[in-house]
Amino acid sequence: MRIFTIGSNRKSAETFFELLRKNNVTYLLDIRLKNTSQLAGFAKGNDLEYFAAKILGIGYRHDVRFAPDEGLFERRKGKGLDMTSFLNEFRRILGERNMRGVLLEEYADIIDGMCLLCSEEDHRECHRSVAAGFVAEVFGGAEVVNL
Repeated sequence: MRIFTIGSNRKSAETFFELLRKNNVTYLLDIRLKNTSQLAGFAKGNDLEYFAAKILGIGYRHDVRFAPDEGLFERRKGKGLDMTSFLNEFRRILGERNMRGVLLEEYADIIDGMCLLCSEEDHRECHRSVAAGFVAEVFGGAEVVNL
């Protein structure tokens, strides 16, 4: 089983969609807290859902349960929380939200080939790395590929 992660920042639409196509991504799970910013460009929520279906023929869903809450983001932005602490806190939150149950109930049939989407260019500086690790753990050590 293989899952993917991708960040939309600093990628052209062509690069973004070709990465998804070349890696046979089957479903795009948007885990951004907010996906409607004008700064998102082609990756704005409603547009991205349309493009995923029309360009790649794949499903799309925005699920904020896989995103840190605004308070955690603010603590990180305000430099009150280093990246390691931010990621550890987010991992704890995923457990509190029973995301294991959510994954098994809502995503089990589509997890293989799924790609977790966030904005950050570098997965090591983004909550998607924790979310992907959590997903891989729930599904028995699925391989995580960062695009």
